[in-house]
Parts: sequence; C-alpha cells; structure tokens
Amino acid sequence: MDNITGPDQEQVALWSESKNLVDRLIVVVGAGQSGMAAARLGCKLQARVRVLEEDPASLTQDKCNSLAVMGAEFFSGQHLSEQFDGADMIVLSPGVTKRSLSQLMPENIPVVSELEMASWFVTEPIIAVTGTNGKTTTASLVDHLLRHCGFDTFLGGNIGTPLSDFVLSDRKVDLLVLEVSSFQLQHTFTFRPNVSVFLNFAPNHLDYHRDLQDYLQAKLKIFQNQQEEDWAILPEQLLSTIDTKAMRSRVIILDQPRSFQCPALKGPHNGLNIETALTACQYFGLEEGKILPALESYQARPHRLQTVMDMKGLLFVDDSKATTLDALKAALKSFERPICLLAGGRYKGGDPGELADLLQQKVRVVVLFGENRQMFTEAWQDYVSVFWLPTLEQATYTIYSQAKSGDVILLSPGTSSFDLFKNYKERGLAFQRVVESLTHA
Repeated sequence: MDNITGPDQEQVALWSESKNLVDRLIVVVGAGQSGMAAARLGCKLQARVRVLEEDPASLTQDKCNSLAVMGAEFFSGQHLSEQFDGADMIVLSPGVTKRSLSQLMPENIPVVSELEMASWFVTEPIIAVTGTNGKTTTASLVDHLLRHCGFDTFLGGNIGTPLSDFVLSDRKVDLLVLEVSSFQLQHTFTFRPNVSVFLNFAPNHLDYHRDLQDYLQAKLKIFQNQQEEDWAILPEQLLSTIDTKAMRSRVIILDQPRSFQCPALKGPHNGLNIETALTACQYFGLEEGKILPALESYQARPHRLQTVMDMKGLLFVDDSKATTLDALKAALKSFERPICLLAGGRYKGGDPGELADLLQQKVRVVVLFGENRQMFTEAWQDYVSVFWLPTLEQATYTIYSQAKSGDVILLSPGTSSFDLFKNYKERGLAFQRVVESLTHA
C-alpha cells in the first residue's frame, strides 16, 4: 500500500469521530469532479480550503470563479512544498499518488480520499461495489433493483456523483449504492459499507499503483472496517487471491452463476454481475422472487456492450468501457457469431498473449488503432489477421470493409483511451458517430 509518510488509521479515526473541520486547513490536490466536490464540502463545513491543480488548462475560469465564491484558495501549475504549509488534512483526488507528493507534504498529516472524508457525514446504509471490471454495471443494477422494490436510493461515488455532493445536498434516502475504485479506496481508513462487493481482480492501473499487490491491497480496503453484521460478497474465483479468514463480516461466496432473463446484459460474465446484485439486495430483507421481475426493465449503461446498430447483417457493439484485457476477454466470450475486433489505445497492464487462443476461436480480424500497436501485433499476429490504423475512424472504416454478413463489429479496446481521447465515453461516442456515418455511405 502507498504508505509513504502520513498518519495511521487511528489518527484519521479521530477526525471522522469529531467531524469538526471549522477553521482547519484542508489542501485538496486535483480540481476534477472529485476534488471540486471535496472543496465544496470543506467550505460548507467552514474549513479553510486550498485547491492545487497541476494542469492549468483544467482549472477553468468557471472553476476559479466557483472556488473564489466559496472562499477557497487555488493554485495551478507545479506543486510546491509551501502550498502544503499549515495543512491539517490533505485530500487526494483519484489518480494522484501519494508518493508523487512525498517530498512536498509535511509528515504526520492525514491524507485521505474524497470518499473517506465524505463518508464521515453519512448515516444511511451503504452498498459498495469494487472490482477490476463490472463495477458500474453491478452498482447500477443494484440501484435499479432496489428502486423497483420501493427503496429511495442514491447511486454515486466513482459513477457520476461524488459522495461529497450527496452530503452537500442534505437529501434523505433509504440507502446508498456506491461504485468505488482502487484510487478512492487506497486512502480510506474508516469507510465502512454494510455490504461490500468485490467482483473480480485482474492487472489494471499499473501506471498508478506500484505493482499488482499494491493494487490488490487498495481494493481490499473495502472490507477493512466491516463488522459481524455486515456482508462481504465475492466470487469463488477470488478465494485463491483473498484470505477471507481475516474478515470480521459474514462472507458470502458466489460460485457458478445461474442463467437469468435480462435482455440488456449479455455474456456469461454478466450472469455473475446479476447474481451479485441480487445477493446484495437480499441484505435488506428482499426475497429474490420480488426482485427478479426488475431484470426485464434494466437498461445497460452506455459503452458497455451497447448495441449501436444492426445493419446489413452486421451488429455494431460499443464496449469502449473495456479498458482492461480482462474486460476484453469477457466481451469476446459474450458472442457466438464471428467477431471483427477494434482494439488498442494506451496499455494499462496484463499480457495480451493470454488472449491469443480466444482470439483464434472467436475473431476473424483485428484492427488496432492508436498508441499500442507493437505489443498487440506481436502477441496476436500468429493467431489472427491484425491490421493497424492511427485513428479510430480509419480503423472502423477498414474493419467495416473486412466484415461479412453475420459478423459482430466490436469496439472493445482492452486499454485506456488517453492516447487519442479524454476518456472512454468520448471514444465510444466517436465510434458511434462513425457507425452512423456508414448508414449514409
């Protein structure tokens, strides 16, 4: 874990118990959605807030005006040690590593995530979902099922609305469903979900975490504060990775998932996501028979095996959210018809060679785009035809020319989008625009 300087859990626990931030200096590192939410919450609690943003372009005029109105200080550009002077607490935004600031921050100052700080002011029950893949699908499905059963819920965290914004809203709900990432969990100390879900684990974010063990330890923090009355839900496949004997909560192991009627969720991996969501809902006393009908009305989140168009015998599918090789593997297993695969981008970890046999079985042609050309080509070219184009638009037109009636044209990159796009959503929308243009070709 990223334990370079800083307080232990007991020090942070004192802050969480007192909940008194009046006139305390909170330094928020990063002015993205999470950082701005933490800044707003700090100001509302009458703390003195200082926001640091390394990228001047990210600290827009609107954000500057917003911070000024709140009474917060803000600095852009390279971080300096004096910007941390006098800090009582430091809040790191997702993607900012503690070790990158270790030479600048004073010792023995609490360093927490926005999720940790906001959780101090939450009294409602919490279902928290983490894992390398499927977090958003499972969390949104849990939220959908509970709403169907009459619960008033908040869905947020790593999906959409930061927890700090929920706290600021003064909204009253029955329970919270939170998607939580390793970035958010790494700097939690007192965060305690009533139901913790760990879906799966595969190499990811190795550009952020020091190694695979560091990534795993961050994920495992979802269980660290649970008690006997809480539930920990995980699949049988993780038993070789996680020592459940150390957990205080009730551990529920899911083995082979059943077959469910949920039109919006394709593929065997979604069978486990559905099973997990149903189990999490049962913590609140709901019988499965009452929950199951809601599966029919669930709508999949965008860019997750999303059908874009079925045209001239070709099925176009946007799985831009598949930012890991494990997610790409799950996507390939979701179709019985031949696949024409669009992949590539910025490498995040894992061995593409492990997919070679599956590609040989499932895929007729691969067209790569963007930055990660050589690694994928070398791993796959002996098993399937592989081409490369610099842009997604060019790659899509090329793969369309190669496709045959009955094929699936699948965008499932297996990488992050940051070589060509701001995020996976922008990448998915770019693909959808190209597909739309094909109807006029």
